[in-house]
Amino acid sequence: MAQTDEAVDEVWDDWQDAVNMTATQLEDFLQTDESRSVGDKGSGGESTGHRSGRRIVSILQKNKTELTADDAAHMRKVVGYVHRHLAQRPDGDVTDTDWRWSLMNWGHDPEKR
Repeated sequence: MAQTDEAVDEVWDDWQDAVNMTATQLEDFLQTDESRSVGDKGSGGESTGHRSGRRIVSILQKNKTELTADDAAHMRKVVGYVHRHLAQRPDGDVTDTDWRWSLMNWGHDPEKR
């Protein structure tokens, strides 16, 4: 049986809580105008969150035992982002908001039960 990287084990439960979208759901969302409309674009044209979303899809498509320490580092970054962003939830209906779409780029849909 393959050994799971220790760094992956350390972040796994938090990752499972933070990322509540499947690889397919996230991949589909990343194709939308809403996904592309939010986030810090920097100079490259693609936002940090959108780029992260593509990385999250690749992580979700792997078995836990295939994940590396590098994957674990990104998983920790995602968990931190989701927790910080959730703490900034705006009042009212968040269904069609930049706040929700930003979170969804990072694999978390706050409207998902």
